[in-house]
Amino acid sequence: MTLQSSVQEATQSRKIGLISLGCAKNLVDAEILLGDAKRHGYELTSETDEADVVLVNTCGFIDPAKEESIGAILEAHRRRLHGAKSGQKLVVGGCLSQRYSSDLAVQLPEVDAFMGLDEIKNAGSFFDRLLDDEHQERGGGALVEVSRRAAYIPDYDTPRVRLTAAHTAYVKIAEGCNHPCSFCVIPRMRGRHRSRTIESVVKEVEGLVASGVKEINLISQDTTYYGMDLWEEKAGPRQPVDEARGPGLPALLDALGAIPGEFWIRLLYTHPAHWSDDMISAIARNPKVARYVDMPLQHIHDEMLDSMRRETDRGHIERLIDRMRSGIPGLTIRTTFIVGFPGESEEHFESLLEFITQRRFERLGVFNYSREEESRAAKLPNQIHGGTKKRRHRESMLVQREIALELALEQVGKELTVLSDTPLLGRTEGDAPDVDCRVHFTRPVAAGAFHRVRITGTRGYDLEAEPLES
Repeated sequence: MTLQSSVQEATQSRKIGLISLGCAKNLVDAEILLGDAKRHGYELTSETDEADVVLVNTCGFIDPAKEESIGAILEAHRRRLHGAKSGQKLVVGGCLSQRYSSDLAVQLPEVDAFMGLDEIKNAGSFFDRLLDDEHQERGGGALVEVSRRAAYIPDYDTPRVRLTAAHTAYVKIAEGCNHPCSFCVIPRMRGRHRSRTIESVVKEVEGLVASGVKEINLISQDTTYYGMDLWEEKAGPRQPVDEARGPGLPALLDALGAIPGEFWIRLLYTHPAHWSDDMISAIARNPKVARYVDMPLQHIHDEMLDSMRRETDRGHIERLIDRMRSGIPGLTIRTTFIVGFPGESEEHFESLLEFITQRRFERLGVFNYSREEESRAAKLPNQIHGGTKKRRHRESMLVQREIALELALEQVGKELTVLSDTPLLGRTEGDAPDVDCRVHFTRPVAAGAFHRVRITGTRGYDLEAEPLES
């Protein structure tokens, strides 16, 4: 969808229309891109027909995301053929551009330029070159600037135009990924894991809290790996990584928890291979850290986990969940699973259903396996038929639906603290923005603030609540 911001209008400024797709990590990239463009005098407009540049910030993770991105590109081109500003340029950025720019430049002649993930920090000058007379006269195809290997990481003072509501923000604490998951090509697109320093993250969060932000969502490809690369640099490649001594996630949570103010710190995108008892204790001892963990497990059968190259087994996962639940009272766990992975038998799938039933996750999503070219899993034998994937997806979500409804009913009568997104809608500590459940208020409250409420009923997965303040 087209996103809006509070960028102040400047006379004679060039305008950017933004269509941003994909995950929160991609959204932060868009905010950084707009921040640099603003420094060069560009202004964000919600009316793409008025824009000098229309940027489609794409996702290239799985086939449905790629199809959505291509559709958005073609729709943006169609719109500019029917009443858009004269000379408007169409630019493609994001993961799809990073991964396929050479091919897309040939297959999508409608596009004027492609930019990579590292180029977001120089977006303003990129747009300038695209729009200047010299480039107009050169011709000869699309302007393409995509670094071969992504290596960029933002800092606390990197200019950003925030695209979220005023009370919530995403903070990217690291970029890239070192995991060898056989179904995934993110390391090819985003490079190896690289962490920001604790000091950099703290300074950014301090500024956000001072501006009124009530919810800090920590994101990266694997937030639990945060800081381990920094310690590896100090210790040397042959030395073991001692997370307790290095600048890891527990130390970051302690530092963020010491920042004055009333706000939540939410932990997203964790990996089960890197959880430690110290990390569990860090969440438990910091009241500002939400009792919420997003931890994609992908499967539970050992043969599937081994084929997926997930670096864990069922025993490790079950012991970890037990330690989490005992160490963090009131914890909400959000997870995701993949069905229809190559070689997944009915026995494998039944073990997954049994695990979901047994463990009763508060938040759970299921994806059909997507055969990604250049991934190891794409070459595996025994690929699963699309109809079987859909059936398994439907059956697993029916199981989770019953669990979710039962867990929602258990909340009725409780008093909770809720963060309001609008006067009539909010979220509990156990609900991340955009992906989880909502709370419907029985009467309007102030938006962007914490409220004590009593849960009075349910609406499917969602809750109904009566505000307790007068």
